[in-house]
Amino acid sequence: MAEAAETPRPGWPPHWPCAHGGPLAAGDYRASPEDFVVEECLDFAPEGHGEHLWLWLEKRDLSTAELARRLARACAVTPRDIGFSGIKDRFAVTRQWLSVHLPGREAPDDLDVRLGDMPVCVLAHARHPRKLKRGVHRRNRFLLRLSGPIVAHPELETRWQRLVAAGVPNYFGPQRFGVEGRNLTRACGILARGWRKRDDRQGMMLSTARSYLFNELLAARIRAGDWAMPLAGDVVMLDGTQSQFVADADAGLPGGAPLAARAARLDLHPAGPLWGAGVSEARAEPANHERRLASDNAALCSALERSGVRLARRALRIRLIEPRLERRGATLEIDFELPRGAFATAVLRELIVHPTL
Repeated sequence: MAEAAETPRPGWPPHWPCAHGGPLAAGDYRASPEDFVVEECLDFAPEGHGEHLWLWLEKRDLSTAELARRLARACAVTPRDIGFSGIKDRFAVTRQWLSVHLPGREAPDDLDVRLGDMPVCVLAHARHPRKLKRGVHRRNRFLLRLSGPIVAHPELETRWQRLVAAGVPNYFGPQRFGVEGRNLTRACGILARGWRKRDDRQGMMLSTARSYLFNELLAARIRAGDWAMPLAGDVVMLDGTQSQFVADADAGLPGGAPLAARAARLDLHPAGPLWGAGVSEARAEPANHERRLASDNAALCSALERSGVRLARRALRIRLIEPRLERRGATLEIDFELPRGAFATAVLRELIVHPTL
């Protein structure tokens, strides 16, 4: 119990700054699930044969985990026979592939009827030799409908173009931390006792703690003004990939070196740590940022290292892919694609007063 007292939950709510001048006005983006539409983007299609039936499903106001459980019951299989790539928002309309292991048999003829008691529609289906694995999709497409004062704000288009041109801080969204930060409270408790798989079977508490620390470092770099342009010693990540390398001191940053020019084009981004065991490759001032993070959050960082989770990296910035903004009367529509793992709420917080953070 003494160790648990050494890992209190950090202060809540956190004060993570925006990068482009702060929100312009209030706005509502979830008056109904139809105001928040998410579509998963794979870069391949099912092959049309194999033991696994892939279903392209649209759900409304339902979590992906609950959809998987209900699909397993409808097909008379176990939950481990269901595969999906990403966890999608509950209060939204979302479209994604799920797979069902059905070797030698077809799906129930009345599958639509069995799913009829929940807000799910089967849009397409196809066979594939393999189960759908977590994290195989590349991007998500978002269509958001906003209402309220933001719609008529005179600086809206200017701010939007700035986000498109300069990118957006890659914050983890508030849904990761739960209402009033309750997920973070739980994560700190589990880590203080010593992380065990049986207490966190999906690893969500580890992810919550690492997300908090990442947001803290990103916030510090926004305050320092060096979140978007690689510094000498930064670990740099190529846009849309996990490919990374260290920016050398002789790259001439932040002057007119090719690396800086590529960063200005959003081809690459500085990357921050997802905390865990291992040696960081960051050097110079980026390493100082990480040391300050570890000093300010010593108990949490140490607990993560003891859990055995490995140090990883996440880009500090995201690029909006195929962005669009359009006013429709009293409603504002914006749509864009983001890389897997990026949050649409990170984009919204640069436009509107976010209702939860």
